[in-house]
Amino acid sequence: MADEKEKKEKKEAKPKGESKPKAPGAEGKSKGEGKKSKGKGRGAEAAAGPTIAEAEPPARVPRLKEHYEQKVLPELVKRFSYRNPMQAPRLKKIVVNMGVGDALQNIKMLDTAAIELGAITGQKAAIRRAKKSIANFKLREGQPIGCIVTLRGARMYEFYDRLVNVALPRIRDFRGVPARSFDGRGNYTIGLTEQIIFPEINYDRVEKIRGMDVTFVTSARTDEEGQELLRLMNMPFRQR
Repeated sequence: MADEKEKKEKKEAKPKGESKPKAPGAEGKSKGEGKKSKGKGRGAEAAAGPTIAEAEPPARVPRLKEHYEQKVLPELVKRFSYRNPMQAPRLKKIVVNMGVGDALQNIKMLDTAAIELGAITGQKAAIRRAKKSIANFKLREGQPIGCIVTLRGARMYEFYDRLVNVALPRIRDFRGVPARSFDGRGNYTIGLTEQIIFPEINYDRVEKIRGMDVTFVTSARTDEEGQELLRLMNMPFRQR
């Protein structure tokens, strides 16, 4: 009898809100359903596609390029009666070449010249080596003898703008560049005797005054067309 009373007391002590234990497979089903729902949500996000970031503002167009497209190009078409505007000459590239003969005795002079040329043009200079040996100059084939930079696109227009409007007017007793330095195919070359005419060069840190050659490569077929192109682009040719 005592055992029966203890069993009845235990049953009465159990809370009324206690639920029956779940079957072993029930938890797995609920978890699987949760994973499926999560997977569906991710799939919906993927279908919607990635969010589009704010577009970056376009790079600034060089003012000399705008000047060419708006004023120079129509004037050339009118001057030479081109049927198609694509026939009009335009600047293709600018090549800046600096010879360093001192590099035969001191190779560090070449490194200094390359740094200065890079500061002037805004582009790293490439080292040029001798193509053949010259005994009179004690030059051997393969020795570094100069540096060069080839400018295209926006850097070309920016350099042309700084050269014409800032550097050339700083030359002492400047009266214009010669108009006879064309090569017969519309390309023009000028020689600069000092690199200090560019404001990027600090005069106090210059070890030696060096010159450079600047070549303007155009798509013109004749010298007349090339000269008219450069004249309209504000090249200060010497007046006869």
